[in-house]
Amino acid sequence: MQITAERKPMDQFEADALIVPIFEGEKDTRFGAAPLQESGEVTGKAQELTLLHNIPGVAARRVLLAGAAKRDQCDPAAVRNLAAAAVRFLKGRSVKKIAWAIEPPCNSPDHVSAAVEGAILGNYEPDRYQTANNKKSAEAFAVAAPGDFPGLEDAVNRGRILAESQNFARELANEPANKLTPLKIAEAARQVAAEYSLGCEVLERPQMEALGMGALLGVAQGSAEPPALIVLRYQPAAGAANAKTHLGLVGKGVTFDTGGISIKPADGMEKMKYDMSGGATMLAAIRAIAQLKPAIPVSAYIPCVENMPGSRAQRPGDIVTAMSGKTIEVINTDAEGRLILADALEYARRQGCTHLVDAATLTGAIVVALGHLNVGLFANNDAMRDRVLQAAKAEGERMWAMPLEDDYKDYLKSAFADLANVGGRWGGAITAAIFLKEFAGDTPWVHLDIAGTAWLDDAKSYAAKGPTGVAVRTLVRLATDWRD
Repeated sequence: MQITAERKPMDQFEADALIVPIFEGEKDTRFGAAPLQESGEVTGKAQELTLLHNIPGVAARRVLLAGAAKRDQCDPAAVRNLAAAAVRFLKGRSVKKIAWAIEPPCNSPDHVSAAVEGAILGNYEPDRYQTANNKKSAEAFAVAAPGDFPGLEDAVNRGRILAESQNFARELANEPANKLTPLKIAEAARQVAAEYSLGCEVLERPQMEALGMGALLGVAQGSAEPPALIVLRYQPAAGAANAKTHLGLVGKGVTFDTGGISIKPADGMEKMKYDMSGGATMLAAIRAIAQLKPAIPVSAYIPCVENMPGSRAQRPGDIVTAMSGKTIEVINTDAEGRLILADALEYARRQGCTHLVDAATLTGAIVVALGHLNVGLFANNDAMRDRVLQAAKAEGERMWAMPLEDDYKDYLKSAFADLANVGGRWGGAITAAIFLKEFAGDTPWVHLDIAGTAWLDDAKSYAAKGPTGVAVRTLVRLATDWRD
């Protein structure tokens, strides 16, 4: 989708459709809307969309009255979803060139960025492998703003970078496992590094063996696909770096999860291609970070494996030794994500990361606790927790802080190793986070369990069915707004 910024009055902007937000409870005398409001056909309720044709005095061929709810509810998150819903509505009617009118109160730079993000996110469809020639997509989206609007181009550019990166994560997570193996993710990472001037390192099995990454390699050994630990590094320009902070982003990259010997039920297993969504999130986040250039160094660590029940697969009861030296009794081979993250977190710490965030489709228990609306957030440091929550709120990504008391470690006791990889039925999302906490050590750390939010089982008015790219925007905001 082509994205542009136009400094001209909205009525002079030529487009196939002009989107104009209107507000609930307010009479709007433009575009012939008043009679429709009086009749109750147009109310301004959130995401109510009314398409008008051939409005006198308006250069656009159509005007879409887009309900923005109450005026005081017009925050960037609402604008993002409204723009996405509007684009999905219009492209379904074969509208190709779309414009968005910037007006108070939805006229801050963050509102502009959100409108652009919504348009690009709403235009996404997970239909890469469909061969039909009737696919519908918008071709161009323009922001129409007054000539004196400050920072318009920068806001539009930021929105484009964030949304394109989020869609990049969605594309990766939607790739089937026969197309996207661990080494294929490594290829994608190398391409991102080359395009955006990032440092890139890919550790393969011999290097991981030399480093003692027994937890990660234990998961990988059941598959014929070789594992990879991808490292991407962003370094600020000389003189701009904040030497106190090195942010590490760690993402689970299980390209397909059968559960291993503790095999999953067949029903729904086809979705397990998205079990690398945490890794896709980190790859997409650093892709955006490289373009937006925050003042702190950021590194992404993406451990990639396929969890298969091959003849060499690890078994329940096996004991592995993690890179940190801790021994782990593998009670359930379907609790594999925490094993690969354990070694990646340790490696990130040894590489000098002073603060860590990991993201993973880790537990079904978080879906039971929070449904599909909130990311479960766990932290060993209050200040780090608050930074991430503040970034999430600014980006309209819902996250909920969960408990992480040390007493939960009792669930992970093992008679044969330092700890078990699962803690039984109760508090499953918490005990998974407690497990990871053992490998974050005293480094300020946040764990994001995105199992309930990384995939939409059904399309929404503002989003297609499938991967969401959740947490990309939050992590980019965390890096770009970082101040010590």
